[in-house]
Amino acid sequence: MRRRTAILSTYAFIRRGDLDDAYRIAELLRHDPEELVNKAVGWMLREAGKRDEARLRAYLDAYGPTMPRVTVRYAIEKLDPLVRARYLERKRRA
Repeated sequence: MRRRTAILSTYAFIRRGDLDDAYRIAELLRHDPEELVNKAVGWMLREAGKRDEARLRAYLDAYGPTMPRVTVRYAIEKLDPLVRARYLERKRRA
């Protein structure tokens, strides 16, 4: 639960437009074995992507294929359907 709390605690910073900590912690937790942590990482990435979609897409381009599927699905939830389909297809091929 500490790992989940660590990523969720970045929400206050994300709301103020400070995305650095969220991406830094997400990178540390992107291979976490716990599904609840994976969901929380995806959720915070989605929230960060609402503030800076280009940065979210760059992060997903770099790490998406190796991240847990649930994390990717949460992170891309608010993106354009064509963009979402592209990330899901990349995930399938990986």
